[in-house]
Amino acid sequence: MGRGRVELKRIENKVNRQVTFAKRRNGLLKKAFELSVLCDAEVALIIFSNRGKLFEFSSSSSIEKTLERYQRCSSGSLDMNQPQMETQKSYHEYLKLKSKVEVLQRSQRNLLGEDLEHFGMKELEQLESQMDSSLKKVRSTKTQYMLDQISALQNKEDMLLETNKSLRSKLEEIDAALQLMWEAREQNVPYRSPQCNSELQIGYNLTVRTAANVGTSAEHENGYVSGWMH
Repeated sequence: MGRGRVELKRIENKVNRQVTFAKRRNGLLKKAFELSVLCDAEVALIIFSNRGKLFEFSSSSSIEKTLERYQRCSSGSLDMNQPQMETQKSYHEYLKLKSKVEVLQRSQRNLLGEDLEHFGMKELEQLESQMDSSLKKVRSTKTQYMLDQISALQNKEDMLLETNKSLRSKLEEIDAALQLMWEAREQNVPYRSPQCNSELQIGYNLTVRTAANVGTSAEHENGYVSGWMH
């Protein structure tokens, strides 16, 4: 009667587990040695027991050389696969972006009233509600923009009114000074006002001196002083 098939699971009995470990470890090391000799293969085997004890086998002079060779080969394989992995990742990103663009385009057409044939009552109501909400936001933004423009225009109007008031005040001062100058000229009395512009004062003095010279010449010629001509 042959042996039954051993179920692959953890052996609960500690003694039996240690015995099985020793037997299979030795068999595995033997198989590794046979593989390296029969097939001229480079074999490295590392085993740690459950207590942390190390068992190793290497067909080369040093197991470290086999591990270095393994690292070079594995890293080279990763480098070769890296461009392909990047390409696949970029393609997946492209598919995601393409799907998002299609959804946005379809939503835009729906908002414009297109491609609504497959919509039911519920979808149409949701679209209507979405459009009403968007319209309210647009109107609110428009109203706020108009209020800001009105406020800016009112501020500008206030500044212009203040400037106009200041200019009007200066003009009234100039008119008053000119009126006093004309009255003084009619009375033939020199007039100097600290508030009057220097150019106006110079023009007034020149006018008075010219009128006085004309009057003196006329008095010498005719024997009397000529009056102002109006």
